[in-house]
Amino acid sequence: MTIREQTEEIEKQILHPKACLSSQSKGRQRKEKEDDIRTCFQRDRDRIIHSKAFRRLKHKTQVFLAPKGDHYRTRLTHTLEVSQIARTIARALRLNEDLTEAIALGHDLGHTPFGHAGEDVLREIYPGGFKHYEQSLRVVDVLERNGQGLNLTQEVRDGIVKHSKGKGAIFSPRDKSETLEGQIVRVSDVIAYVNHDLDDSIRAGVLKRSGIPSDFLKIGETHAKRIGAMVRDVIDNSSLAGYKEVKMSESMKEITHSLRDFLYKNVYESESSKKEFKKARKILLDLYNYYMEHTEEVFKEFTKETINGKERMVCDFIAGMTDRFALIMYEKLFLPQPWLVF
Repeated sequence: MTIREQTEEIEKQILHPKACLSSQSKGRQRKEKEDDIRTCFQRDRDRIIHSKAFRRLKHKTQVFLAPKGDHYRTRLTHTLEVSQIARTIARALRLNEDLTEAIALGHDLGHTPFGHAGEDVLREIYPGGFKHYEQSLRVVDVLERNGQGLNLTQEVRDGIVKHSKGKGAIFSPRDKSETLEGQIVRVSDVIAYVNHDLDDSIRAGVLKRSGIPSDFLKIGETHAKRIGAMVRDVIDNSSLAGYKEVKMSESMKEITHSLRDFLYKNVYESESSKKEFKKARKILLDLYNYYMEHTEEVFKEFTKETINGKERMVCDFIAGMTDRFALIMYEKLFLPQPWLVF
């Protein structure tokens, strides 16, 4: 037996009957020879980590645009926190930790520069509309590897495209992942961001601790205790549900929704955020319009496999930018450059 086959046998012995086994994956869009060492989900995880889109996450906004402090979250640190929370839940429930990790690491690859402000701009101006979770799937299916994509398994692709909830229900039957592992990532995403965005907002002086909803403080006095309480709640209630779905208690779900609504009102959509988002909006609008008129400058970044019309190509180019790169290009294209006088 190969090492991979031994791992697959171990999964059958120790994972819960409702876990998604590597040996029972629905497979990839293009068939490949199996690896001798890694399972299919381990290979997916490694492909995501080594992708260009994953590396760019370190310079993409989570909440605060191009923050100068060293300790504010970026899209990359958010992704790592989601992965850590999701793996903890998966391991406790004896579900497939490798599948869970792969979905978590790939869930935000399609995020734009300047966070949700960038997503709003592309949704407004791109004819086909824009959703970051659909773009994440496009990244792994098409854009990576010069148009070859990462050729991930169906289970990872499903978890990536169904992770997002926006202002919608955390647990929604309409867009629920087909695996429990994918459902874990969906709830881990919200557990991560309501906690770390609250933490960053207090650090930035946008919020005061005294203004945090009292119900949220009741579940834990510290950042770590609050995450611990929410994770424990998901583990306990998913077990009690007989592994039919990943879920929270009604009381914890209500607290989580309440805090998310609070953050939208006081952080994401606050007046101070709107001022900065207006600036980000102008930057991306100007860049989009410029590249629509100068597609030859974008064309060299793509291969024939990734180009699906001018609008799609420019949208992919803008969406793939980091905050830093967008600012550099805006300065280069639209601001006067100093003359070199000798």
